Amino acid sequence: MRSLTLLLLLSLFFFTCQNGDTASDKGATASTDTDTTAEVIEAPKPKTIYQLTPFSESPAFEDASIDQMTYINDIWNFEIGGSSYQLGTQTPDAPQKMCANSAKGQHIHLIVDNEPYKAKYTSSFSDVVMAPGDYHVLAFLSRSYHESIKTKAAHKAIKMTVGESKFMKTSESINFPMVFYSRPKGTYVGKANTDKVMLDFYVIEAELAPNKYKVKANINGKEDHILDKWQPYYIEGLPMGKNTITLTLIDSKGNPVEAPHNPVTREFELKADGLEQ
Repeated sequence: MRSLTLLLLLSLFFFTCQNGDTASDKGATASTDTDTTAEVIEAPKPKTIYQLTPFSESPAFEDASIDQMTYINDIWNFEIGGSSYQLGTQTPDAPQKMCANSAKGQHIHLIVDNEPYKAKYTSSFSDVVMAPGDYHVLAFLSRSYHESIKTKAAHKAIKMTVGESKFMKTSESINFPMVFYSRPKGTYVGKANTDKVMLDFYVIEAELAPNKYKVKANINGKEDHILDKWQPYYIEGLPMGKNTITLTLIDSKGNPVEAPHNPVTREFELKADGLEQ
């Protein structure tokens, strides 16, 4: 009897140990599974088609100014101030810019209702005739390679009413945010003019910054570039032929600003060779 009792006790002991080992093994397996970290595979970033880089630094012309702008009897008259800037002369660093440059020199960009600008190389002209009506007009001083001078003194931005007698009946400064399109414009011919094309625009009553206003530049309907610094840019990678750029002034949340002529779209052309048009 004593032997039978001992045998039963030994059997119970071995059964308990085996069950304990099994539970421990299960716990170890569960712990190993919990600690396993799945490998995270990042989605590939979309390839950039068009490269935008900041324009190289240009002469500042800090004292350049448009002191007065009038329109009377179909004649525009500008009073240009400052000693550093002269209409009709070449900007000193034009050969180093490696982009389209005007052989006629520095000039005024006159933009009416965000239509393509008129380049004017004298302070008085009569070939931009205004029909009676209301307009948003921007005029700014430009370097010979069409880069705007971005100072308060070097531009005039007005809401303008032209009367029946062909003169500026009323005008007041634009006091709300706007973006005006300037370049690219027209036709670019040859490698020197098409490898790098300047993007330039003019912002009124809006500070560009990461947490403030920005300009969204859409190129050929394929790619958006969000610009939070007011400066010109080189565009590289544009194809030969017709191209389009749409500029939209957006607020800090990325919404288009409710403003006249926003967004604005312009078409321009690149040619490998031939005569410039």
